[in-house]
Amino acid sequence: MTVTLDLNASVVESSTRKALLDVSLAVAKCKKIVVVTGAGISCSGGIPDFRSSDGLYALVKQQHPGVVLKGRDLFDASLFRDKTSTAVFYTFISQLKRRIDSATPTPTHRFIKTLDTKQKLLRSYTQNIDGFEERVGLRSSSSQPNASGKGKSRLGAAVVRNVQLHGDIHRVRCTLCSLDLPFTEGFLDLFNQGVAPECPECKLRSEARVARSARPLKVGSLRPAIVLYDEVHPLGDDIGLIQTQDTARKPDMLIIMGTSLKVHGLKKLVKDFAKAVHAWKTSAAGTARSTKSWQGKVVFVNRTPPGSEWEGVIDYHVSGETDTWVERVLEDWKKLRPSDWEVQQTLDGDGVFKVAKESGSAVTQKKRKSFTENTRREDKIISSLTPPFKPTSSAPSSPSKRRQSDCHYSDTESSPRKRRGVYKGDSCLERLKKGERRLLFLDTTNSTSQLDGPRRVDSQPSRMSDRQSRSRTMSKERSVKTPRTRSGTRPNGGVWVEIKKTA
Repeated sequence: MTVTLDLNASVVESSTRKALLDVSLAVAKCKKIVVVTGAGISCSGGIPDFRSSDGLYALVKQQHPGVVLKGRDLFDASLFRDKTSTAVFYTFISQLKRRIDSATPTPTHRFIKTLDTKQKLLRSYTQNIDGFEERVGLRSSSSQPNASGKGKSRLGAAVVRNVQLHGDIHRVRCTLCSLDLPFTEGFLDLFNQGVAPECPECKLRSEARVARSARPLKVGSLRPAIVLYDEVHPLGDDIGLIQTQDTARKPDMLIIMGTSLKVHGLKKLVKDFAKAVHAWKTSAAGTARSTKSWQGKVVFVNRTPPGSEWEGVIDYHVSGETDTWVERVLEDWKKLRPSDWEVQQTLDGDGVFKVAKESGSAVTQKKRKSFTENTRREDKIISSLTPPFKPTSSAPSSPSKRRQSDCHYSDTESSPRKRRGVYKGDSCLERLKKGERRLLFLDTTNSTSQLDGPRRVDSQPSRMSDRQSRSRTMSKERSVKTPRTRSGTRPNGGVWVEIKKTA
């Protein structure tokens, strides 16, 4: 059952105050909050919403009554089939772009940034195309195009903090080669005239072919990089992957602000996240499980109530402006958990207080930079902790200046295969041990250790004495010639050879 909490009531009941305080406490304690926002959070910044009486749809209908039947028609992908509706769309977008540039972010945008600073924001998903989240410091999905600007860019889940579900009005893209460029003032003037600028990349390739006496290529046109109704998002696959990862991370709270929840894709996204949040309260078998009271809440903040289909999905409907609610949450948060807002400071030599311990925002921003910057920083830290390398010997000389020997590989430089080749020219006697110099051929029952006496303790001393007696007998018969057999081979037997090294 959805509980409605009215912020604009003249007399607020004690139960309402307690419920609002519980929601504020949940925001302060949760660690994985998902935020879904719509056009309603930007109204106080000077941008109208879409479906209200003074919204964008009504504005379009008033300006172009003979072109569109509904304001929604100007944001449908089918408008590109007609040149008149396309020109009207470009003119309207240029006016909306100028209006957005003169607007400012709202307290709701800064509240989302505060959640990210306090390391409580899992991800922000927005329907807005104004890019206010980027202006307050949240890394958005449209802020990391390809280095070349061509093709589709890949979104990094560890970098993107705000996913723009409907694109960004501050960028344009080519309808032919998907070139992504900033929405400059020159493009804005052409769009205001109802004309689509030519793609500079396509135009350059076509001119290069004409200079080679080849046929020219087709030149694409630029359009605002926003996603219209019945249009596929260029980064839809990446956004779906990020949503799947966020759902698997088990968010503990969902906040929905400033949207009427009418778009089909957004409804599915909200229901998936709400199911993951409510999993904190129910087990896999569907039975209730013990959990903390501030976990597993779905809060909807909007002036209009949700429809009947959201019964059992949304827990709290906060009726009122989003800016009013976020300011109240921050006020309650500071009262309930003042330690979250403490910052340790130190006094420097000039008598100025400076932050001694970085807050979570600075640490988080450092962790969420691009992959290249992270790699450079890690390499720098590792190099500072590792002692400098000091070579033990000078650099090897060139092959022409090396010592001429049987092998140009030294014992330490050569591989095991070539190291054996170095020993070919050496005297084998020099490499044999003292007891092994007399023994070249030995019966398998003998051991070299018997020549210089026993080197290990044998558990059978009788066998040791037998072997020593056999060795003495064979040593006396070393000079006796062994007769050959009929097959021409000598019978198997041990032969002892004593070699004395001369001076």
